[in-house]
Amino acid sequence: METLDLVLKKKWYYMIDSGIKTEEYREIKPYWFNRLMFLNEEDVYEFRRFDTVTFHLGYSKNRPSMTFKIKSIDMGEGREEWGAEKYIQYYIIRLGERIP
Repeated sequence: METLDLVLKKKWYYMIDSGIKTEEYREIKPYWFNRLMFLNEEDVYEFRRFDTVTFHLGYSKNRPSMTFKIKSIDMGEGREEWGAEKYIQYYIIRLGERIP
């Protein structure tokens, strides 16, 4: 089982924690491309197969965390109320059920 670890700011962490926000966005830039994609045997890029995502609130030593199953990772436009900018494409991490 492979886990994607992501650090969030307080607003987005608590929106996910409360169940309001069900997707997380990452900019389509080289850093995220390298973390989320891989080159398969046919020389075609695919999304890595993460099973879960663990969100961390900031960088402190005793930070709270929560883990969710990942439904899917794809690209598209996100919702502005969840932090996406209008007409911008993002990597979208769609969340499944929370793992206790």
